[in-house]
Amino acid sequence: MCIGGPALIYYVTPTEEQLFLKYNPELQKRSLERRKEKQEDFDNFVTRLKEYSKSDKPVWAVWEQEAEQQRKLGIQKELDRRREAAAEAEARKLEMWSSLR
Repeated sequence: MCIGGPALIYYVTPTEEQLFLKYNPELQKRSLERRKEKQEDFDNFVTRLKEYSKSDKPVWAVWEQEAEQQRKLGIQKELDRRREAAAEAEARKLEMWSSLR
């Protein structure tokens, strides 16, 4: 008689449904609320991986290139936002000076 192996693991591992039923009601509610969001994130992840795999470069290299592009884009957006805020502050400052005169 053999004890262990893949059959034992399969037998003792709970299904997702069994795990979900052991959650307390609050966790079940949160899990159901976030399920769609997590599924969309996973679908986006898989879609991006498929796009990256079409390149002749390794997937991680393409991933790093896109991350770098996103970082640069984020930095540019932040710089633009700061410039706009500074321009608005300067306009308010000039308006206050003109109202004092």
